[in-house]
Amino acid sequence: MAIRFSQPKPLHKLRYLTRTLNSASSSISAVSPLNFAEKPEPTIEKHDPFSSPLNIYDHEKLFSLISSAKLLRSVFNLNLAAVEPVVDLGKWVMNSRLMDIDITREAITGLVRHTFYEHFCAGESSAEAKRCVEKVNEAGLRGMLVYAVEHTDDANECDQNLRGFLQTVESAKTLAPSSVSFVVAKISAICPMSILKRVSDLLRWQHKDSSFRLPWKFNDFPIFSDHSPLYHTLERPEPLTQEEENELQVGYDRLLKLCRECEEGNVPLVLDAEDTVVQPAIDYLTYASAITYNKVDNIIVYNTIQAYLKDAKQRMLLATEAAEKMGVPMGFKLVRGAYMSSESRVATSLGCESPIHNSIQETHACYNECASFMLDKIANGFGALVLATHNVDSGKMAAAKAMDLGIDKRSSRLEFAQLYGMSEALSFGLKNAGFKVSKYMPYGPIDMVMPYLLRRAEENKGFLAASNLDRQLMSKELKRRLSASIF
Repeated sequence: MAIRFSQPKPLHKLRYLTRTLNSASSSISAVSPLNFAEKPEPTIEKHDPFSSPLNIYDHEKLFSLISSAKLLRSVFNLNLAAVEPVVDLGKWVMNSRLMDIDITREAITGLVRHTFYEHFCAGESSAEAKRCVEKVNEAGLRGMLVYAVEHTDDANECDQNLRGFLQTVESAKTLAPSSVSFVVAKISAICPMSILKRVSDLLRWQHKDSSFRLPWKFNDFPIFSDHSPLYHTLERPEPLTQEEENELQVGYDRLLKLCRECEEGNVPLVLDAEDTVVQPAIDYLTYASAITYNKVDNIIVYNTIQAYLKDAKQRMLLATEAAEKMGVPMGFKLVRGAYMSSESRVATSLGCESPIHNSIQETHACYNECASFMLDKIANGFGALVLATHNVDSGKMAAAKAMDLGIDKRSSRLEFAQLYGMSEALSFGLKNAGFKVSKYMPYGPIDMVMPYLLRRAEENKGFLAASNLDRQLMSKELKRRLSASIF
């Protein structure tokens, strides 16, 4: 499914490309997407090595299992990605008529394949992704396998996407249990977007009016709080038609089939968050499937909470309390957020307050509070958590609290995660401290993954430009190896 981005003015940006790679703009993006772009890490000159159980500054120890060739490629790609005009130019090119010409399309695709694609993606097929996970595991990390398909509104594409997710589970089942941690999926790829929007409207209206009946609704956990945005639904929506109910049921059946395969393969499933237009329906379907498949000794379904939303903490608290009362353990992946631009645009167009925190500091505080809340739950024997963060401070705080609470570092209930190709220092620092750490590893044919890749680049470009911790440490390690003739 093709995705079009707003087109920047490339000629204005081109003059900046003559700058050296290390002179990239230092503007900061407040959110990540998958979830991951956050405030820049502190420069390595300012750290206090005794303030945390993590050591993320010993480059020799951090990258001891990484080849010099891999480090060299990483430094090049991270420096290239840190030049924001490169991302803007790439967006323009991908939306231009150049992609309609065979020779230029092949040249552009080849360039992307051997730079950003190879750095941030795990391969084009499940077999390539499997090999990539094995290499990551050799370095002591685990893989979260992500078939990077986009949302759709076509039922046939939903069926095709489900087959891709099921193939991902099959690949995960053939890997060593210690090498793969989760399979990740998007509900909007297996249930039409139009249905998710309709269901979200109806759920919002029922939250406004408790007498509003939804005969198709399954038992679930609370999906709204007092602070949840309801402005998307200004008028009482019409009930689902019989055809729409059928489409909803088919979409839910696809999700249940995926859950069943994950349960049989003993591979947990993380369902990604999306924007608030459709998130109520995603939460509803996620919690309904969790009630069916999550057991005290085996948490299969994880929901995703975006901490940049003002209602994030209360929604997590309400859902967790309801799950405890029902005896259903709930797993969460905690991220900062992925859809800042679209959320602000929609809210502004309706004359409403943005659902996103007013400052990045508030987002950081919410993330850390949610993490602390779930760590307390885990220490008391309930729930599970994936801490998806590139933020060094959040990683240090969570690691310190987990140790203070006596949580087993190798527990299946706690996992740290970063995007593949990013925040290597934090990943290896956490791994060296004894924690389980995963890399979020998208894969798929390059034409399919290109929209995903560009969106991730757009969402994380401020983070990549402002944060030079990995680049500094990798460069220092390369210099050390060169001087020691380790090449």
